[in-house]
Amino acid sequence: MADTPTPKAICSSSCRTGDAGSSVPAGLQIGALKLANPVVLAPMAGVTDLPLRELCVGLGAGMAVAEMLTSDPKLMTSRKSSLRRCHNAQSGLRSVQIVGSEAQQLAEAARLNADDGADIIDINMGCPAKKVCKKAAGSALLADERRVEEILKAVVAAVDVPVTLKIRTGVSPQQRNGVAIAKIAEDAGIQMLTVHGRTRADRFKGEAEYCTIAAIVDAVGIPVLANGDITTPTKALAVLEQTGAAGVMIGRAALGRPWLPGAIAQALSGASAIQPSHAERFLQMRTHLTALHDFYGDFMGVRIARKHVGWFFDAIEADLPSTFLNWKRHFNALVDTEAQQALLQTLGSHCQNNELAA
Repeated sequence: MADTPTPKAICSSSCRTGDAGSSVPAGLQIGALKLANPVVLAPMAGVTDLPLRELCVGLGAGMAVAEMLTSDPKLMTSRKSSLRRCHNAQSGLRSVQIVGSEAQQLAEAARLNADDGADIIDINMGCPAKKVCKKAAGSALLADERRVEEILKAVVAAVDVPVTLKIRTGVSPQQRNGVAIAKIAEDAGIQMLTVHGRTRADRFKGEAEYCTIAAIVDAVGIPVLANGDITTPTKALAVLEQTGAAGVMIGRAALGRPWLPGAIAQALSGASAIQPSHAERFLQMRTHLTALHDFYGDFMGVRIARKHVGWFFDAIEADLPSTFLNWKRHFNALVDTEAQQALLQTLGSHCQNNELAA
């Protein structure tokens, strides 16, 4: 892979109470399920739809978690929820994330999705979005440990498939109760825990911290995934060394870079992590574009493609001497599938021939 900057200090080895320098995990066990590698694409609302999950798994991600689904029965059959529940064999194990604040409602949502074929039920207690937290859901639940326990026990009892949990390090920097939540989760029967290295109050501000994740790893016996600001294979290796986590979950860093989870998985296996060439990345984006058009149809597909291609332009811009700002604006003005494909094909050909102009 191309040289990447040395990551900033994550946390000192003294943050861990366990053995330092543990070996990089080769796979990931979630209950009776075994992933080929411990690199998971994070669930991101409006992002990790079926086309992106299929692409990332095809490029080497160990698993890709679907967009969060509401547990509100009035909304379960909406068009948005129906699209989020779509799955196929090419997108790997089916991990469905549910969000809500009522134990029995979440348990029923878990049953519905397990009956629909979910391999794993993931519970969202990490989302810091205001529209989620104002309903006492997502990361807002971290402030109510009794309710957390009630929800986790209800969902685990409702299904026969593994139940996993995504959390943050705590409510605020002054109340990092992630270790307490993790112990509650393990006692309730949660099979895997993902921890984002910020608190609810932090939202996405500042830098992720990994010392709390290391403390959680030492406190429980279930697999823990480290999440937050893991942007390169080098950073992933450093985070695993410092935390002793069983794997990593990649979120925003994969926007426009669907190959990144697979490249990190290569690095964790001891192989050289090969970053795709610019021409290969254009080909990946064109494949993704076709899948978006097919999945959403011509009208919505053209519109939804704009954000994904925008992230692609943002990600590739840093690697090329020319700016993509004008091309992004040009793409956003296109109104049909053929024009979108033609522009990417032209830019990819110019890129391959080293002819791309500003």
